[in-house]
Amino acid sequence: MMIADMHCDTLSFLETGQCDKQALNGERGALPGDTLRKNSGQLDLERMKQSNYLLQNFALFVDMGKCSDPWKKALSLEKRFQDEMAQNADMISCVYSYRDIENAMKEHRMCAMLTAEEGGICAGKTERLHELYCMGVRMMTLTWNYPNELGEPAYYEDNADEISNVYGQEATQEKTFCTKYESNLSAGNGLTQTGIYFVEEMERLGIIPDVSHLSDAGIKDVLHVSKKPIVASHSNARNICDQPRNLPDELIRAIADQGGCIGLNYYTQFLGGETKKEIAEKLVAHAKHLMNIGGLGVLGLGSDFDGMRQNPLLKGAESMGILWDILHDAGFTEDQLDRIFYKNVLRLYRDCL
Repeated sequence: MMIADMHCDTLSFLETGQCDKQALNGERGALPGDTLRKNSGQLDLERMKQSNYLLQNFALFVDMGKCSDPWKKALSLEKRFQDEMAQNADMISCVYSYRDIENAMKEHRMCAMLTAEEGGICAGKTERLHELYCMGVRMMTLTWNYPNELGEPAYYEDNADEISNVYGQEATQEKTFCTKYESNLSAGNGLTQTGIYFVEEMERLGIIPDVSHLSDAGIKDVLHVSKKPIVASHSNARNICDQPRNLPDELIRAIADQGGCIGLNYYTQFLGGETKKEIAEKLVAHAKHLMNIGGLGVLGLGSDFDGMRQNPLLKGAESMGILWDILHDAGFTEDQLDRIFYKNVLRLYRDCL
């Protein structure tokens, strides 16, 4: 068993001492002395090695509604990433191209890909997109939970006062900000013209568009604009758990048809179920549904570790053997599980990077 995980928020957990998304869920932050090598969160290098990780994507996550200078915040997170990579060069290396993944496999070592979670940090400026690429970012979500210059999210955060500090009072007045986590599905708002141009430029550079958090209409726009595969790095099936952050069958099929991947998200809010038994059943149901609708090739892993309330069944990176056993006991073969756990993601990166 090897693992390629398309999304975690560990950099935010370490850098701020309290990941914004964890604060939302009442979770405690990092403890003094926590590092990427060993920490009190849900993912660290020692546990990754224990579970035989090959590749972990680390997100530069910025909450635009709680940050006066989102770009500065992104740069701070990027510096933390580079510092941690340098301090742990004996265990892990950076991914800039698919060849870096191949080299890590040959050397039997782990590797890390830098991603961005919130296209709004670019403020609509393509020069910032180019800077992200030069930093090593190879995947980016177009939105998080706020509208930005690129498009609309699947649902809004209820931070009208705070968001006016980022986008201005006029922008706040033009939007109807819904109750926290209220669906934006009925709004029908897709990508802006700037968003369309960004997707084209991302593809030209080699930054994979990530449509997790994006509205359904926005995902359709990305699929229309993109010539290469795209990802939904940490999204589940809406048919199994009726959350706007999860994907409807139409979009699962469309992402699969374009050669993309969808990362199974372990957050119980997007799985459904609360007890360990219920969570196990939901993990199987989402995996089978994604595979039945999109084919085996569409399914990957997108844990959302350190960006979610702890899953009582999959508590952290040390729990990946539990996930393997749950799916294997449910009838997935070892070959199918290898594809889900790392081969499908590697195939997409080979095609895109």
